[in-house]
Amino acid sequence: MKLRAALLLAVMLVANACGSKEPAAPDSITVFAAASLTEAFTQIAVDFEDQHATQVRLSFGPSDGLATQIQEGAPADVFASASPKWMDTVAEDPGVTDRADFARNVLVVITPADDPAGVDSVDDLGRPGIKLVLGAEGVPVGDYAREMLANAGIADGALDNVVSNEDDVKGVVQKVALGEADAGIVYQTDVTTAVAADVAVVEIPDDLNVIAVYPIAAVDGGPAVSLAGEFITYVLGPGQAVLRQAGFLPP
Repeated sequence: MKLRAALLLAVMLVANACGSKEPAAPDSITVFAAASLTEAFTQIAVDFEDQHATQVRLSFGPSDGLATQIQEGAPADVFASASPKWMDTVAEDPGVTDRADFARNVLVVITPADDPAGVDSVDDLGRPGIKLVLGAEGVPVGDYAREMLANAGIADGALDNVVSNEDDVKGVVQKVALGEADAGIVYQTDVTTAVAADVAVVEIPDDLNVIAVYPIAAVDGGPAVSLAGEFITYVLGPGQAVLRQAGFLPP
């Protein structure tokens, strides 16, 4: 009798363990974010982790490349793009929710600190012999730069001067900081304290500049649906102070 009761209790325990118990909530979230967000989102992730007792896994890169990875099945919970174009792509496949614009950015021209080519204005980018570095076509900073050059009426000459098309904006910064190019076009937020001593900045007139709009959204099918929504809410709330400090403009 005691043996039968013990067996019955064991069966009940196994049944409870294998029943319709709710799965444990995920304790981590994966965020795919544009390379230009590296410094700001690294700090936002630390702050979010402190307040939510969770881990934020960050993957930075060019928005076009991140969008392709998501469409190919990369396990992203949140996508933060430097261009609405690539968010639109992910919205079509696999889909997004909670989409919102969270920041804006503008372009600047950078040169090596000693400015050996004497680049003092946007017009100088079209001078023969200037070694110019841009983001590749399809990369948001590269597309924005080409739009700006067209606005300035120097696209043909400037594009003839391009010596390298980089996969992301950080590659442009690195080429110029190392003196491998006379100038590059990047976001103003990419002139961080880490590179400020190695580059000089040439402002772009407002009537020629291009405003980069940054959208964020939860990726459909991500494993951390609830956390994705909380992270987006945080970026749109307390995270705004971090973005402003990094030089981003309000959405």
